[in-house]
Amino acid sequence: MTAQLPASKDEDDIAALAKGGRTNVFGFLLRLAARLPFLFIAGRVYGAETLGRFAYAVLVVEFVAQLATLGLKRGLAGALSQTERPHAHVVTDAMLVTMIAALLGAGLLVAFPQAMFPNSGINGLDRLLALIVIAVAGSDVALAACAYKFDVGATVRARSIIEPWAISIGAFAFSFYSTRDGLILSYAVSMIAAFIASIIPMARHYGLPVGWRPDAGRLWRLARRNLPLAAADGVEWGSRRLDMAILGLFVSPAVIGIYYIAQQVASLPQKLKTSFDPILGPVITRNLAEGNMAAIARQVSQVGFWIIAAQAGIALALGIPGEAVMGLVGPHFVSGTGALAFLLMAEVIAATAVVSESALVYIARHRNLMISLGMIGCQAAFSFALILLARQLDLPVMAVAAAPALALCLALAIGAFVKARLLSRLLDAPVNAWRWPLLSAAGVACIVGSAFVALPPRLEWVELVVGVWAILGAYGVVIWRWGFGPDDRTLFRKQKAD
Repeated sequence: MTAQLPASKDEDDIAALAKGGRTNVFGFLLRLAARLPFLFIAGRVYGAETLGRFAYAVLVVEFVAQLATLGLKRGLAGALSQTERPHAHVVTDAMLVTMIAALLGAGLLVAFPQAMFPNSGINGLDRLLALIVIAVAGSDVALAACAYKFDVGATVRARSIIEPWAISIGAFAFSFYSTRDGLILSYAVSMIAAFIASIIPMARHYGLPVGWRPDAGRLWRLARRNLPLAAADGVEWGSRRLDMAILGLFVSPAVIGIYYIAQQVASLPQKLKTSFDPILGPVITRNLAEGNMAAIARQVSQVGFWIIAAQAGIALALGIPGEAVMGLVGPHFVSGTGALAFLLMAEVIAATAVVSESALVYIARHRNLMISLGMIGCQAAFSFALILLARQLDLPVMAVAAAPALALCLALAIGAFVKARLLSRLLDAPVNAWRWPLLSAAGVACIVGSAFVALPPRLEWVELVVGVWAILGAYGVVIWRWGFGPDDRTLFRKQKAD
């Protein structure tokens, strides 16, 4: 009977991961439905130049917010699983540390707003946009606390329903007030709404921290312990924004606006993998405490395959009819199709690195950080080299804009390979999320997609309304029949109540 226990616990962990995966896939569909109206409104009503100004400001705000979480988006699971203190007290410590860091970051941006708007003047309430750092960082940590209780629904509500619908509705409503400030105001409203939607379920799970008292030493130890993780999070997040930051040195705000739309479309499948982090974290920390390394390797490989399979299907469905997808936002955005293709490819490549890092941050956080720093260094070097090469060859400006996206693909491929090999060696067990049926499914999807792309321009709506789903359907059939095993099908099977 004791020999059966580890296997049973491993199956329970896979079931918990599958439950989180089902919720996240549903959340992705909701987010897709809500984000597309925002991109349409932003492109058609506000235009590429205003959109580029907004995009750079949000990039800086979210980077500061990422740093302000101090790695607690993932580190909170470890803090909760390795303590005998009341969990409400630990969560309160985490929220307080985050709020202090967020206030410091917001204060710096209020004092130096040029960091958010380097290529334009400071107008109206621009300076106060920095205060949204508090809402973004607080929401991230609150949702991590909910995820420790396996409440992925809180993340779906806040990030896939409230946040995207609030920004879409806000962008439309504020356009009647100001086409200069409307996007920034709608972003502020959406982040505040998401923060409120994150705090409420956190309070329901943990209650009031009765008997809690602040302790500067304890708070400092919590922050210091998570600094390597905070740096890794910052590097991972920065790798998704460095391309746009470097591109901004070479092209106009209008080109940045087009690239931003491509980045936003490509980031839709990204939520599938990042939202697994809070679910995978508690499972990994519990297996580490029990010394069950083989289970960790199996879970990382399992989740990695789920994410790659889902993201590859979405990337093909959005990338093959890429011109039609970008054209929805506006005719002049079609030129960003090349960048969109590389960015979608990058999200698929990154999946192995992300799930490997989910374990590495607990067992080799410093080596993981060094690999991440090396990866972002490669990305920067590749970006400058490819941009300068494209300019030397006198390629069109949007070909230059696609260069950082290609550099991101190359750097992520290196990072994914190195992190997976390191994790496999540390666990003394194979870590491999790749399966050959992915290639067959992609081939079938390309054949189906090419038939829709070949339709005349007047039937472009068929390419979007029917073609996207036909590509997903063809891909899904092949993956389900030849790629998915019994454990994979757990993702689509509800577990019986005990």
